[in-house]
Amino acid sequence: MGRKVIFTIYFFLALILAACAAQKDESVLNQNSDLSWARGLIWYQIFPERFYNGDPQNDPQAIEVPNAHLQPGWQPHPWISDWYQFQPWEAKKSSDFYEVVFERRYGGDLIGVIQKLDYLQELGIEGIYFNPVFEAPSLHKYDGSSFHHIDDNFGPDPSGDKARIAAAKESDDPATWIWTSADSTFLKLINEAHRRGMKIVIDGVFNHTGTEFFAFQDVIKNQQDSRYAHWYDIVAWDDPATPQNEFDYKGWWGYKGLPELAEDEMGFVPEARQYIMNITRRWMDPNGDGDPSDGIDGWRLDVANEVAIPFWQEWNALVKSINPAAITVAEIWSDASPWIEAGCFDGTMNYQFAYPTINFFVDQKRVISGREFANRLKKVDKTYGQETSHLLWNMLDSHDTDRLASMIINPDRNYDRNARPSAKNDYDVRKPQEREIQIQKQIAVFQMSYLGAPIIYYGTEAGMWGADDPDDRKPMLWPELNYDDEVSHPIPGRSRPADPNVFNRDLFNFYRDLIQIRKVYPVLRHGDLQFIDAALTKHSIGFRRSHENQKMIAFFSNHDQSQVIKLPANVIEPGNYREIFSKQTRTFSGEPVELAISPRGYLIFVSE
Repeated sequence: MGRKVIFTIYFFLALILAACAAQKDESVLNQNSDLSWARGLIWYQIFPERFYNGDPQNDPQAIEVPNAHLQPGWQPHPWISDWYQFQPWEAKKSSDFYEVVFERRYGGDLIGVIQKLDYLQELGIEGIYFNPVFEAPSLHKYDGSSFHHIDDNFGPDPSGDKARIAAAKESDDPATWIWTSADSTFLKLINEAHRRGMKIVIDGVFNHTGTEFFAFQDVIKNQQDSRYAHWYDIVAWDDPATPQNEFDYKGWWGYKGLPELAEDEMGFVPEARQYIMNITRRWMDPNGDGDPSDGIDGWRLDVANEVAIPFWQEWNALVKSINPAAITVAEIWSDASPWIEAGCFDGTMNYQFAYPTINFFVDQKRVISGREFANRLKKVDKTYGQETSHLLWNMLDSHDTDRLASMIINPDRNYDRNARPSAKNDYDVRKPQEREIQIQKQIAVFQMSYLGAPIIYYGTEAGMWGADDPDDRKPMLWPELNYDDEVSHPIPGRSRPADPNVFNRDLFNFYRDLIQIRKVYPVLRHGDLQFIDAALTKHSIGFRRSHENQKMIAFFSNHDQSQVIKLPANVIEPGNYREIFSKQTRTFSGEPVELAISPRGYLIFVSE
């Protein structure tokens, strides 16, 4: 049988096993008690090229950027410029913004991340997830040229690192690998983050490589005689007797810039598998002394559902053998429980949380009721069990979607669909206004009070907005920089308001204070969760959480007018409670209760 057929069998077998185990003891799902640190952790996602330019001397040169050499005058893009405005070298290439934007480089680097760790500490971040940091020609780095080196433009000496690697004559054998200045910068970043109590998780992109990947380059050069020829899904070899080049291979989703690694029913071929295992050891225990404290704290696995389950089982076992407390999180947009049940991962990016959250708080014509919202979330929690649910990354936006603020401006769209401005749609690129910021704050309160591990996409807390890729990858807003107003529109002939592009201090303070509240009240991080049936109305939801002797009750309304939630007797356990935003104390005696909620409001009571 073919790989895809066998993988399908594995998948549905796992589904059956998961269904049979639906009533299992919760402790089975959280098989590793060492992951207690990750329960309800507050994460922050960084897209390295766009976070902060800590050292302009290491910025990419035109020769390093695909197609940039075809644009006379190309240079790193001004960090503070109007996003949709063409630079002179871009205007010469095309009048279509989306044909030129991908050659942009803004110079973000790991040096800049180190310089901004204090900012993240002030915000209250406990863990950082990095989009790919390995050597790659693109801005996003999902087209790796190597998995055992950090991108040289993220470190202090790109040209020196290139020379060192060339002189070392490296292969897939870890005995040939050196440590570059960029590698050392990343190790310094890990140390600086750990010193501040922050965890580090990086992207593992193992399904495919880039065309500049050292093994693929050897295949291009030596064809079927390459020692790496069997690493890839090759469709046809070049025939030297003909003038044309017949060489062909399978690319990820047909994209030739991302050649797929060959798989059978067990996963990658042994040599490619071993290379991945070796780079896993390299970044988890850099000095190889058996103490993983100098390495990363976990992995986020790209397109994890497209790699065979047996590989993930073996790989995850290796991760746990190096560091039992390391976390593995899959990128799976649907139900990830079959992979978790099979021992592949600890958790997943919780898109199943994002979908109904946007439907309830953002949508207008397609808005769902509070009861449907609760039912969809209860289904997620039942699927994973509440112990594993504590580990799930409760996300709202990312590098793969339009930004949360722009979702609010553009409601009633399928999540991550039709979310980029084009001649065929009416996607609004403007800045969020006061009402929309209020909705974002409300969603943040829900995200920080619900079961799971909240994750913030860089700049959400700073007031950033933007459509889907690439507009969701603007350079980070920093308070000390003076940015140009956004006045340009990507679609010729369309206009937009002139929007000041400034760091939103009020929004930052709101997120900072909200995160601090979550830390002050352990029930918000560790508590179990039950929805309050009487609070599930057309426009409202309510739930209770408890942890040890602390109790919490929360209510939200998505209506633009004030609402009253009527609760029958004994819904709220008698006692004194403090509403954490108004700081007012209220005594509940077990009698029926009426709670007034302001437009787009929320109430969170914690027992005293």
